Amino acid sequence: MTKARKKIFILMGNPRTDSRTNRVANAYEKGAREAGHEVRRQNISEMSFDPILHDGYTVIQNLEPDLLTFQENVKWAEHFVVLYPNWWSTMPALLKGLIDRAWLPGFAFRFHKTDLWWDRLLKGRSARIFILANTHPWLAWCFFGEFTNELARATLTFSGFDPVRIKVLAPSEKASEETWLKWEKSTFKLGYSAK
Repeated sequence: MTKARKKIFILMGNPRTDSRTNRVANAYEKGAREAGHEVRRQNISEMSFDPILHDGYTVIQNLEPDLLTFQENVKWAEHFVVLYPNWWSTMPALLKGLIDRAWLPGFAFRFHKTDLWWDRLLKGRSARIFILANTHPWLAWCFFGEFTNELARATLTFSGFDPVRIKVLAPSEKASEETWLKWEKSTFKLGYSAK
């Protein structure tokens, strides 16, 4: 049986291109391409946009070309892959700024005027989040609480992505080269199977 090809959009969310996050993104992309999936990728370090919401959501700022491309890639994709390092129990500020600017009503969701519910405009897509952390996930959770919620549930699930799977690679800074090779191999397999 031939495996169905998927449209995969990879967002490498570490502001540093020479990062370990990029190494994981490369492994996933390689696996996806070798399996014949259609892949688009953006590296946040190469995108040009103002990450600050200067007036909150009272005035929607015009989106820069890279943010419009990001929105187009998300809508195009059947599977969305986001990779980032865990900094202070959250994503890097530049990635948060991208979400603040581009994850807008009419694109990702639409609130109802007559009740407290909303339409999830990005239904029919799945997502995978890779988070690189220096602390073991269970230890971080015990000390600081849940650190995957804001992107996984409050952004992606909120907008209709299902399922949203999370893979935490930790402790990433102290991992041996042998461990990194194992992580790359498992990440390659996830890319190959579009999971």
